[in-house]
Amino acid sequence: MQPSFASKGIRKNSKWTFCGLPLVYIAMGPDLEKGEVRGHAKGIIAIGELATGWLAIGGLARGIVAVGGLAVGILSLGGVSAGCLTFGGFALGLIAVGGGAVGLVAFGGGAIGYYACGGGAWGKYVLSATERTPEASEFFNRWLPFLKHLLPFLKP
Repeated sequence: MQPSFASKGIRKNSKWTFCGLPLVYIAMGPDLEKGEVRGHAKGIIAIGELATGWLAIGGLARGIVAVGGLAVGILSLGGVSAGCLTFGGFALGLIAVGGGAVGLVAFGGGAIGYYACGGGAWGKYVLSATERTPEASEFFNRWLPFLKHLLPFLKP
């Protein structure tokens, strides 16, 4: 009888390594021999339920570039995203873009930041449908000039 995916899972890694990490590591599903309930991938490129690497892709992704349901990294994209430059349903970072965004610079449906732009925006310098500070207008028009074509309230 062949073991099913549910009891064995998948573990694949490349033979090439860099800085002691495999170039690519894929870990999906449990590994009962190691006592792992979820696949934890650690590599330069890591793909798994728990992924840690320079490029991490998974349910919980941690890395320089992280993509996942919960993503933490310098550049992160995810349902919930945290880091320096973040994109997500909820984004928390220095520069945060998302449905809900919190950061030094925040852009989203609901944005909270020093510079905040969005439908509902709160912060020191705000650009929204109901409030427009000159500093925020100057900042967003200077750094994100293409937005004035997308959002009517950004036009002077």
